[in-house]
Amino acid sequence: MLGLSFKPNTNDLRDAPALAIAQELIKQGATLRVYDPVALEEACQTMSGLIPCKDAYEAAEGADALILMTEWNQFRTLDFERLKTALRQPIFFDLRNVYEPDRVAAFGLRHISVGRPSKLPS
Repeated sequence: MLGLSFKPNTNDLRDAPALAIAQELIKQGATLRVYDPVALEEACQTMSGLIPCKDAYEAAEGADALILMTEWNQFRTLDFERLKTALRQPIFFDLRNVYEPDRVAAFGLRHISVGRPSKLPS
């Protein structure tokens, strides 16, 4: 999971959708590797079960999917070749619609976003 704060450039976790989604995923048995440039430490203190990572690529290592929760600038230029190698399953949930589905699919990842059809790898 990439991004935990409710918006970029803050460590504010109040009403952060990422935490609600994380809580539900953990409740259903998921293991969550997470990264946020500013709110990581606070989020891990607030909620048990999160595995903190040093960057987006460590969070993706061995994961069944990667979820982009907050549109930090660091997440706007992800290396999708590197992510595809790190992920166990090439699935990218873009919950902020940061990326064009065709661009992500061209790297061999399934792109799932909000309000747009899923795009399978090309």
